[in-house]
Amino acid sequence: MSARELVVLGTASQVPTRHRNHNGYLLRWDGEGLLFDPGEGTQRQMLHAGVSAHDITRICVTHFHGDHCLGLPGVIQRINLDKVPYPVPVHYPASGEPFFERLRHASAFYEQVELRPEPVSGEGGPLKATGNERSPFTLEAARLSHPVESYGYRLVEPDGRRILPEKLRALGITGPDVGRLQREGRLGDVTLSDVSETRRGQRAAFIMDTRLCEGVHALAEGADLLVIEATFLDADAHLAEEHGHLTAAQAARVAAQAGVRTLVLTHFSQRYPDLGGHLDEAERHFDGEIVVAADLMRIPVPLRG
Repeated sequence: MSARELVVLGTASQVPTRHRNHNGYLLRWDGEGLLFDPGEGTQRQMLHAGVSAHDITRICVTHFHGDHCLGLPGVIQRINLDKVPYPVPVHYPASGEPFFERLRHASAFYEQVELRPEPVSGEGGPLKATGNERSPFTLEAARLSHPVESYGYRLVEPDGRRILPEKLRALGITGPDVGRLQREGRLGDVTLSDVSETRRGQRAAFIMDTRLCEGVHALAEGADLLVIEATFLDADAHLAEEHGHLTAAQAARVAAQAGVRTLVLTHFSQRYPDLGGHLDEAERHFDGEIVVAADLMRIPVPLRG
């Protein structure tokens, strides 16, 4: 099976530190590679992480603060330099169109790859985004609460069917007939639903700079993997509210309420050189798997339940 994993390219908020690069996250999803919020230095982090321009099939920008987008010029030029052989869609808030155009054309280079701007506006909703035939998905967006227009994203795989071997055996269905039943949905009087159950599609959500709001909960709902900002600790909750961010405790409570399986905390303020407090705070509210993200970490999407 092809890999489904998050490659963490950077975890710092506002300014980088000695140990944390600006934001950058690549979600590998079978044959797709979704690059989220490429901050300054993303192209170099890609080298360290073993990520090539050909691994990127789509770019998603949550908003146009510098720590989430200043890596775009380098990434776009690298995609062209390496002659990526397919169009690359780019999603971003429509209100940030002037910033996107400036970043896209920040310096002279030879454009050889079709970049497809697909801005997001209103409340978001399903985008014009689908996965490949081997691994279909839809990409959704929801409006967040930040001083500038910001959107979170969610990848949703459609539900499928899980074959139940005991029911096949009970009906005497074997060999090529199993494949025929799966392809055609019926074999004589037996339907696919008679010998299978719904297999829920997997979901991965990406939530950056925001206060608590409806969009946060909508994106997180049922996520197998939730990548979410945890800029502050609860002791600094007043700063989080003032600047449009979340605390580790808030992120963990969202994950618990949404039934998340793996919670990935990231986007840490430079005021916290030690992130042990983020883990302690999250563990008080969420009893699933918690990952305090570090640069160049690889985090697998949890296996299907």
